Amino acid sequence: MVYGPSFVEYEPGSRCPRCGKGALILDPNTGELTCSECGFVVRERIEDPGQEWRAFSKEEKEDRSRAGVPLSLAMHDMGLATVIGPRDKDASGKPLEAPVRSMMQRLRTWNSRSQVHEPVDRNLRQAFNELDTLADKLSVSQAVIERAAYIYRKALEKGLVRGRSISGLIAASLYAACRALETPRTLKDIAEVSGLKKKDVARCYRLLVRELDLKMPIADPIKSVSRIASKAGLSEKVQRRAIEILRKAAEMRISAGKDPMGMAAAALYIACVLEGETKTQKEIAEAAGVTEVTIRNRYKGLKAALGLDEALAVAEAKRLKAKGEANAG
Repeated sequence: MVYGPSFVEYEPGSRCPRCGKGALILDPNTGELTCSECGFVVRERIEDPGQEWRAFSKEEKEDRSRAGVPLSLAMHDMGLATVIGPRDKDASGKPLEAPVRSMMQRLRTWNSRSQVHEPVDRNLRQAFNELDTLADKLSVSQAVIERAAYIYRKALEKGLVRGRSISGLIAASLYAACRALETPRTLKDIAEVSGLKKKDVARCYRLLVRELDLKMPIADPIKSVSRIASKAGLSEKVQRRAIEILRKAAEMRISAGKDPMGMAAAALYIACVLEGETKTQKEIAEAAGVTEVTIRNRYKGLKAALGLDEALAVAEAKRLKAKGEANAG
């Protein structure tokens, strides 16, 4: 095979410079530009200007990502480890023979063990397995999971895990992440899904805040309105009215230092009375996870501070009148 000068520019489809008959064909595998008639190689080692990704299905064609799985703090190795796949087939799709299959299983086992040969790796793997379980049960976003993993890694670096429960610290890290990213999840919610006592999670949370110097934003009761309203089956109109009440309370600094769930529940109860929706304090208290006493106390505080006595009295009178007419009819 004869090679032509590499400094002359030729395009695929043009005529061969040697025989003048055949069209030039580009072989993408070898990177050679050859004549279809005489086989003359015009150019070699041509760079492929096309895409570098391969696609074998419709989904792969649509997903043109040029990288693998992104790095994640919620994985003990941050997603950088290599895993031997569970398929017992060769490159052509044929099943492996018994000796080879047995050897691959041993390799998988040793590969898995080699990734967690240090105590820190074993600790992180156990903690992040529990974190995934808690995150699934609480339906939190990936950003919250990453923040929780970051907080736990910091606690591990500082030696806070030594002598303490991994479950308690990972639950506290998740609660701290929810607080930091303003995701409405209470301490009670996290304690229930983790199977721990509320006071144990609270103790670990206080430890993390103190030792890691975490700056937590003040919990906003408005964030909890939609969640309570959804559980209690309240209308959108009531939710808007409750948010309006809470905004006025925030401007007057009434909600400072108060439990956000209790404030949101009381605002929803006031909104129900003003909008004429019949919901008892007990129903809203159950949806919010607080006691009726808390709602009554917050209700009295909001009513007095916002001057809602007259409006609530009128709404209550209308409700009683409508109830009496319904009973008479």
